[in-house]
Amino acid sequence: MDKILVIGASGKIGKKLVKQLAQEGQTVRAMVRTAEKQQEIDGYDAEVVIGDLEGAFEHALEGCDTIIFTAGSGGHTGADKTLLVDLWGAMKVIDCAVENSIRHFIMVSSRGADNPENGPVAIKYYLVAKHVADDYLTRSGLTYTILRPGRLLDEPGTGLITTLRPADPNQQIISRDDTAQAVIHCLHNAATDNKIFELYRGDVPIAEALR
Repeated sequence: MDKILVIGASGKIGKKLVKQLAQEGQTVRAMVRTAEKQQEIDGYDAEVVIGDLEGAFEHALEGCDTIIFTAGSGGHTGADKTLLVDLWGAMKVIDCAVENSIRHFIMVSSRGADNPENGPVAIKYYLVAKHVADDYLTRSGLTYTILRPGRLLDEPGTGLITTLRPADPNQQIISRDDTAQAVIHCLHNAATDNKIFELYRGDVPIAEALR
């Protein structure tokens, strides 16, 4: 059975992934930045390892087959942390994944990463970071899937999405539950390999939308 490394495991999406994958019987390694973060996912029936994208993390990849990258600098940090985590940190993980012959790399990115020039000015630096990291992954030689969810909400998932960006920016939203479900679908479906999907609340079952 594959060992899945979740990077950003103490984040809102990361916690959902670790918990559900462990419940499914998957072998999960959860990477968190500090011992304090480790306490947040104790009891999830996963192996927890401390690794810092701004420091040492390479040990976390040893023995793993799949990586889910859902780490982020967070909305309350500045452009410097975005650069170090969302861009440089992601690129370092991708390089390490190549060295470790990772079988599948799933990147949780962001809507607007395809063309930061068209995104909100206030988060342009964030979208640039995501754009560069996504592009670096596509050129790495790794088998990848890139998911670009809309604005994330903490509401119950429905299992229904669309990959077509709504014209109304207010409708470019999706729950973290459905985003996590989309990630898990991609783990088990080779049809999503080497593809990029945007994710929004919709009316199509996840498996059909990502077909």
